[in-house]
Amino acid sequence: MSALPRLERPGYLRVDEPAATGSVAADRIRRRIPNILSIAGSDPSGGAGIQADLKSIAANGGYGMAAITALTAQNTRGVRAVHVPPVAFLTEQLDAIADDARVDAVKLGMLGSAEVVAAVGDWLVGTRPAVVVLDPVMIATSGDRLLDADAERALRDLLPLADLVTPNLAELAVLVGEPVADDWAAALAQGRALAAATGVRVLVKGGHLAGPETPDALVEADDTTVGFDGARIATTNTHGTGCSLSSAIATRRAVTGDWSVAVGEARAWLRESIAAGSELEVGGGNGPIHHFAGVWARGGTTTPPTPADLAAEWWEETAGIRSAIDDLPFVRRLADGSLPRDAFLDYLGQDAVYLRDYARVLAAASRLAPDADAQRFWAGSAAGALAEELASHERLLAGAAATAHPEPDATTTAYLDHLLAAVARGEYGVVVAALLPCFQLYVDLGMRLAAGGFGAAARRPEHPYAPWLASYADPGFAESTRIATGILATTAAAATPALRERMRRAYRVSAEHELAFFGAPRGGSAAEAAAPHDADGARNPATVVATATA
Repeated sequence: MSALPRLERPGYLRVDEPAATGSVAADRIRRRIPNILSIAGSDPSGGAGIQADLKSIAANGGYGMAAITALTAQNTRGVRAVHVPPVAFLTEQLDAIADDARVDAVKLGMLGSAEVVAAVGDWLVGTRPAVVVLDPVMIATSGDRLLDADAERALRDLLPLADLVTPNLAELAVLVGEPVADDWAAALAQGRALAAATGVRVLVKGGHLAGPETPDALVEADDTTVGFDGARIATTNTHGTGCSLSSAIATRRAVTGDWSVAVGEARAWLRESIAAGSELEVGGGNGPIHHFAGVWARGGTTTPPTPADLAAEWWEETAGIRSAIDDLPFVRRLADGSLPRDAFLDYLGQDAVYLRDYARVLAAASRLAPDADAQRFWAGSAAGALAEELASHERLLAGAAATAHPEPDATTTAYLDHLLAAVARGEYGVVVAALLPCFQLYVDLGMRLAAGGFGAAARRPEHPYAPWLASYADPGFAESTRIATGILATTAAAATPALRERMRRAYRVSAEHELAFFGAPRGGSAAEAAAPHDADGARNPATVVATATA
C-alpha cells in the first residue's frame, strides 16, 4: 500500500519560530549564533558579574562580549573594594564594540554611579539594541545598598530603555517605593505595579521568599502574567545567580525570539547549574553555580532543547504510529465510506465514554497549570469536550440504544487508566504530555482527510460519515491543537531532564493508545471491518501496536 500524503510541517506544530526546512540537527546548525554584550562589573572570583555573564552566555548558545563598568576586589565571602574607571573609558569600550560587531542583545548589570548610568543610557539611545535585559544591581544579598540616591534615581530613569528588568525582591521594593514583599502575592503585586508604571516587562523572582517553593513570574505591561514553578534547591552555591539568570535570558531571547520561552529555558538551565554547584570547590562562602554542568552532561550541547525542537522531535517519534493508523482497515473503510454502520456506532460509543474522562483530565490540567492563560485554555478544552464533542457524539448515536451508553471496553479502559494515572501523580507536565496525542493525531488525520489524502471518496458530499470527518478538520480544533502543542513544548523545555523524560514517555504511550483505540475491533461486523487488506499489504490491527512501537 502506498504511503498517504502527509501535511508538511503542519501549522499546529509551530511553536516559537518559523517552520524548519530539514532535520532538527540541520536547523540547529543553520541558526545564527547571537552576539550578547554584557555591561557590568568584574568579579575576580568568577562567580558573578562579567565573568558569570560570559559563562552564562556561552552555556546558553551565544557569543559573549563585555564592557566593564567597575573592577571589584571580592571573593565568595564578600566585596573588599571597588574601582570605577573613568566613564569616558566605558564609552570608548561601548563604541568600539558597536563600531565593529553586531549586538543582538545587551545585558546590564552593575552600573555603580549616576554618571555610568547616564553614559549607558546615551549609548542605548544611540544604538538601540534589539534586546535589553536590565538586572538592577542595587542591593546586595546582605541588604547593603550598592547605589547612592542619585544613582538609584538615574537607574529608575533608565528602565524604559530596557525590555525586561529582573530585580530581586529587595530591589523590586526600592523601585516601587514599598517595603520588601514577604509573600508571593505581594511580590506579584509589586511586579505588576512596576510593569504598569514603566511599560517594561518584569521578572518577579521568589527565590528570597521563605518556604519550599521558588516561584517566578514574567509580568507584561498589560498585566499578562506567565508563572514558573520550582522546588527550592538545598544548596549554598548561589553566588551570582541573578547575574547568570539575566544574561541567560538575554541570550535565549536572542535565540528564540520569545520572552516566556527564553525565561523558561534560562530557568531550566539555571536550576541544573545551581543543583550541580556542589561539584565545584571554590571559596569558603556562598559558592558559584556550575555554569557548564548541563553542557558537559549533554556531551557539548550548549542549551536545553528549544520548544520548537521538542515539538518537532516528539511528533517525529510518532511517525511509525501515524503510518500504522493510516493502514488500519477501520480508518481506510471509514475514509472510503465502506465501514459498516454498527462498527462506526460502536466506535462512537467508546469515544463518548472516553471523552467523559478525557474532560476530567483536561480539567485537572487546568487545576495544575502554573499560569492563568494555560488554566483558561485547559478549562475551555474540558468544557468543549463535554458541551460540543460529546453532544455531537450523542446526536450521532441517537436511536442506537445498544451503543448510546456502553461500558468501556478493554482498549478504552487501558487508555483512560493511563490518563488518570498521570493525573494521580500530580505532575502538570506529564498530564499535558499525556493529553496532547489526542489533539495532534486527530487533527493530523482530519486535515489529511479533508485535503483528499485518502482519495476522492472521502470528499464526496454523500459520504455516510462526512459530518464526523469534517469535525476533525475544523480550523478551531487545529488552532487549539497548536496552542496545546506550544504549552507542552514550552513546559518540556523548562523541565528538568528527568521530568522531560517522564513527559516524553507519557506522550509516547498516549500515542500508542490512540493507535490501539483506532485498531480495536468494532461492532457486530467487527471481523469484516477489521479484516486485513492483504493485497495492499496492510497490517493486522492485532499486531499493529507491537509493530509500530518496536
